[in-house]
Amino acid sequence: MQLCVIGAGVIGLTTALELQQEYGNATVTIVADRFEQDTCSDVAAGLFRPGTSFCGPSEDITRKWISDAYRYWDDIRKTEDASNAGVTQLSGYIFSSTDPAIVRNHYIEKVLPLYRAATEQELTLCPGDWKYGSFFTTVLTECRLFQPWATKRFLRRGGRIVTECLESFQRLYGKFDAVVNCSGLGAKKLCNDYKLVPIRGQVIKVKAPWVKTAFYADYDTYIIPGFQGVTLGGCRNFDSYNTNLCRHDTAAIRERCEALLPSLKGAPVIREAVGLRPHRDPVRVEPEWMEFAGGKLKVVHNYGHGGYGVTTAPGTAIYATRLVTEVLKSNSKL
Repeated sequence: MQLCVIGAGVIGLTTALELQQEYGNATVTIVADRFEQDTCSDVAAGLFRPGTSFCGPSEDITRKWISDAYRYWDDIRKTEDASNAGVTQLSGYIFSSTDPAIVRNHYIEKVLPLYRAATEQELTLCPGDWKYGSFFTTVLTECRLFQPWATKRFLRRGGRIVTECLESFQRLYGKFDAVVNCSGLGAKKLCNDYKLVPIRGQVIKVKAPWVKTAFYADYDTYIIPGFQGVTLGGCRNFDSYNTNLCRHDTAAIRERCEALLPSLKGAPVIREAVGLRPHRDPVRVEPEWMEFAGGKLKVVHNYGHGGYGVTTAPGTAIYATRLVTEVLKSNSKL
């Protein structure tokens, strides 16, 4: 059996690994034009904290994606490969001075091992008039480590990688039994999908090894320690295609993060990065049979995760793999 995955970001890689797990005798091929540090996934801090706006086709399916994803990351965390894969456990706080709903998350309160209200004393840990807060323990996946690790694992299992900027599904027709489309923002053109919108994000990675705890605050402010530095963020520019660094965003991010955690003042910059999050409401994980002269191509779409791709990738990969099983068994038009 010949299976294909379009895209080599965290969504594509976890999907390709899941297909190999499910179909041990199949040859899985990844077709992509960008890899590892050139992907949007590389910019992400990778903390498992899906936003309350994250949305699949139904709440039950969305919750299943999230719980499956957490279990996947946490299982890696418990292995000897965890440090090489860039997966670790991390605790953090969410503070708000405006609304108690900001510090609550109905998706993960019962999934994570710990999610509770912050104490009055904890609300004073950071400067600011914090009225509401939560403390939680979760996992973090640093894609700068995970993507090379996952790629090596994929290749060891007999996977193939083809470097190509795919402009049409027709190029794949007749070559594969099924295709999983994990092309992210590329699906806007590939699928003519006008629901797919880029949400621009910019982050600063600084050297601050004394920071061991994550902090979130109002106005999209976050401080997330990782394996290779601390991520400071952020911004969410809806429908922006600008991949250039913006000095105004840099200044605003540093000002907000240093106000939240003053010890960050003077922390040396490792790098700055911009990523375009592929946002779609709902996230598209569904089958489609594409008709071409002479027959049909069985496709399962898996894209549109927005800023929660690293968080939810394994959950949608598992779901997409089940859909592949269904389309392979079916001979009727879905």
